[in-house]
Amino acid sequence: MGMNSVYAAMEPSRAEIDSLEGPVVIEFGAPWCGHCRAAQPLIASALSEYPSVRHIKIEDGKGRPLGRSFRVTLWPTLIFLNHGKVIARLVRPADSAVISNALEKLNDTL
Repeated sequence: MGMNSVYAAMEPSRAEIDSLEGPVVIEFGAPWCGHCRAAQPLIASALSEYPSVRHIKIEDGKGRPLGRSFRVTLWPTLIFLNHGKVIARLVRPADSAVISNALEKLNDTL
């Protein structure tokens, strides 16, 4: 599955996210966000070691209900889910090791 390079403009519903099977990382952000762009190589590096983890990028913004349902206030925010259950959460990760640690925690729940 691996890294997704495009933010989806149409967001899924919270019910759709909660019903996803297996390990998933949801990334909330925006394509014009400097913090989001800076984090892309870190996210890609960490996800490269976990090819079975699904990566979903959601373009977030004012009035977007999915981001609000996960209490997203800063970008990028990464939500690590297994079978719809939140396992970990990272806000503006500074290095790939932090992301890898969260992915390892996610992997441990499988």
